[in-house]
Amino acid sequence: MRLYLLALNPTDSVADGFLPAAARLGLEVTVLTDQPESYPGLDVLACDVRDFRAVVSAVSGHHRPDGIFTNSDHLQVQAALAADYFGLPGKDWRAALRCKDKAEMRRWLGDVWSVEISAPVALDAPYPCVLKPREGVASEDVVLVGGPEELVARAGEIFARRPGSVLVVEEYLPGELYTLETLGDGHVRHVLGGFHTEVSAPPVFIEERMTFVPEHPAPVVGQVLAQLDALGVGFGICHTEFVVHEGRARIIEVNYRAIGDQCDLLLARLLDIPLFEHVLQVHLGQALPADLGARRDGAARLDYPCADRAGTLVSAPPATDLDVDGVRLTYRPLRETGSTHPLYRTNRDYLGVLRATGTDQETVDKAAAAFLAERRWEIQP
Repeated sequence: MRLYLLALNPTDSVADGFLPAAARLGLEVTVLTDQPESYPGLDVLACDVRDFRAVVSAVSGHHRPDGIFTNSDHLQVQAALAADYFGLPGKDWRAALRCKDKAEMRRWLGDVWSVEISAPVALDAPYPCVLKPREGVASEDVVLVGGPEELVARAGEIFARRPGSVLVVEEYLPGELYTLETLGDGHVRHVLGGFHTEVSAPPVFIEERMTFVPEHPAPVVGQVLAQLDALGVGFGICHTEFVVHEGRARIIEVNYRAIGDQCDLLLARLLDIPLFEHVLQVHLGQALPADLGARRDGAARLDYPCADRAGTLVSAPPATDLDVDGVRLTYRPLRETGSTHPLYRTNRDYLGVLRATGTDQETVDKAAAAFLAERRWEIQP
């Protein structure tokens, strides 16, 4: 069976998750990408993957597809349209669009004040507000603004970096930040659990730590799933961020793909299920089992050491795998020693990621904290 994988820049999810899973399933994989040099050793077709018409043309001129899949935020609509064109299983392109377009999501759900702007403008808004790109990812250019003057200033900075873009100004939603991870085949939907997310101090929103939550309260899960149903989300894997305040759950954003930043790799190991295989099989038309057989006794967290200044990373710990007091620690660098970067104030400031898994949360927390305390990341101007 041949799977077409749409991709932009390489990611851990694809390299360490979906491609190995495809190999285990015996699939022939063709990568469609606008960065063919980034995928050496694979069957690659150079393609303007942001244009669904180019995707259809490239697939039509190659081999008959059995599945079309992407884990990219930017390519969900294109993959959905291409799958539909060839009569293959896939997401509803309209649902994919509602998730990608943050303004459209707000209009569709109708539970949060929001407005789009295409130029810096002072608004009569319920401050503080969150300002963010309509189709942004990874908390880039997401900022809390306290009043009209600050809105104009911050919007001007973002438009200078993103000429021609559209920004969303929306009501700030108080509460603790969580995620819900789901997997469905259009008929059966499994809730895989979620994470409690700790973010940096305002005005930016950098995810600094993720702690696994095996099961959110049933009323909270019900509220989030109802909102996903309203958006039409239910096929494949989905990562939803939401806040809970006084018992009310409201969605921050829906990423209609697997959770990133190595959380998906941790989730597969923690639940002890072939998660990436399940996702690909859904896109090949196979039904999910009624019971995934996931383990429910796991505890885990992820930590993201971040750069706190611009400069050159002169020293940092290497990739490490350890077992400490029954806790599996996996550290992977995300920035090469000797590389120079500005301070982005986004997830691009991550220096590395520590994945810690075990069966007792307190023990996991202690092992992760000790690992980080014993290591140093040095940045020089």
